[in-house]
Amino acid sequence: MPRLLRIIASAGSLLALAPAAAQNADYPSKPVRIIVTVPAGGGVDSMTRIFAERLQSKFGQPFVIENRGGAGGNVGAEAAFASAPDGYTLMSSQPAPLTTNVALYRRLNFDPAALEPVAVLSKFPNVLLVRQDFPARTAQEFIAYAKANPGRLNYASQGVGTTSHLTAELFMSLTGARLTHVPYRGTGPALNDIIAGHVDFIFMELSSAVKLHEGKKARILAVATEKRLDILPDVPTLIEVGVPDFISDTWNAISAPPKTPAPIVGKLNGAINEITDEPDTRMRFRQLNIFPAGGSPADMRNLVETETRRWSAVIKKAGIEAE
Repeated sequence: MPRLLRIIASAGSLLALAPAAAQNADYPSKPVRIIVTVPAGGGVDSMTRIFAERLQSKFGQPFVIENRGGAGGNVGAEAAFASAPDGYTLMSSQPAPLTTNVALYRRLNFDPAALEPVAVLSKFPNVLLVRQDFPARTAQEFIAYAKANPGRLNYASQGVGTTSHLTAELFMSLTGARLTHVPYRGTGPALNDIIAGHVDFIFMELSSAVKLHEGKKARILAVATEKRLDILPDVPTLIEVGVPDFISDTWNAISAPPKTPAPIVGKLNGAINEITDEPDTRMRFRQLNIFPAGGSPADMRNLVETETRRWSAVIKKAGIEAE
């Protein structure tokens, strides 16, 4: 190609990129919609609203919450996946639509791996919560009791394929215990039956469980973390009491539709990390007994890929399918 033609072609390419670059620099110039893949209320929704309020203050544009729960987060994920990749529709979700649903459901109308990771907002460590009058008083006694009474212990979950269900399946795989699953439609009904003594235990997030523990309505026997938690210094980890590599937590994160421009993703990620480090945000996290997260989009992608492999193996081994 003659030199003049090369110059003209290069200039044309730069002119074509200019509007997109300007659009990214001005982002956001109008309200941003955040599709939350769970109903209003609960940890994911609460965390999203905290960050949406602060993002609105930072950018001067409304960040509007739209709750679209259903099918383990798939309903909201489908809507976000099909949205324009311009940064004006985001998704805030629990892990399921990004990780486990691909193994639970025979068919998804979206590709979790194609969604653009933006940032992990927060993490919720899981704990072993038993009914108040459960005969075992320690985690060691609980494991011994479960092994000595195969099939007799009933555990609650927020539904088939939820973190509480899969954590119990992981526990059975690692200990050899046999437990009976009692699925509920959400956290509230499950905890009500724990308090009433209708079911024996549940693996669930610390933020809800600790209130029942402190109120003596149920008891936390162990935490599913690598190290003990500062808020429960006398409660051992399950690793400590002989369940190797037993770590389970849940988290919530912001994703964007496939092919959302990297500058927009980076701008959102930077803002979320700044908000995470603000003293007011940290104080709010402590009040809710939730751990801050943050990190880069690459960190989030790595987490999603690792969790997908880990929990898909549990699902396959247990033969679990979504209802």
